[in-house]
Amino acid sequence: MVQITRDTLIGELISIDPEVAPILMDIGMHCLGCPSSQMESIGEAAMVHGIEPDSLVDSINEFLASKG
Repeated sequence: MVQITRDTLIGELISIDPEVAPILMDIGMHCLGCPSSQMESIGEAAMVHGIEPDSLVDSINEFLASKG
């Protein structure tokens, strides 16, 4: 199983599992298609959007683990 960290790039995360996109969209990260967002880390993106980075990382890792 892949473990995501706050240093994982958004572009890398989407390539690992595109089904993560709705999780990000639901918390206001609507710029997933923006070229600059692809080089932004999950931690950076979370802070820009007022989200606690470790909580977001935990949610993503739980989602990925649930897929087996």
